[in-house]
Amino acid sequence: MIEQPNLNYVDELAGDDIAFRNQFLDIIKNEFPLEKEEYFGHVKNTRVKETAEIVHKLKHKFNILGMENSYKLAVAYEMELLDGKHDSQSKFVEVLETIEEYIKTI
Repeated sequence: MIEQPNLNYVDELAGDDIAFRNQFLDIIKNEFPLEKEEYFGHVKNTRVKETAEIVHKLKHKFNILGMENSYKLAVAYEMELLDGKHDSQSKFVEVLETIEEYIKTI
């Protein structure tokens, strides 16, 4: 089972600054769908290096959303891709879908 995203890190970082918190959330809401789409484009076109690069970028969103295990999965998947493997792809996609659903609620 994939861990659930949360805003604990964002809330800790923002403290009482609601404007900063909202700005941070807007960045996540705007960037994540684009990065997810980019990921699938690279996978579809078998651009392995570019896929590894977007996985690297996405893993930081996992960390921001309190998804430590998913962050570790992304680190492993990034290394797999660079070795010509994609064993963790289905789990990675599951994490992306989980985050996408979560973002709709915040």
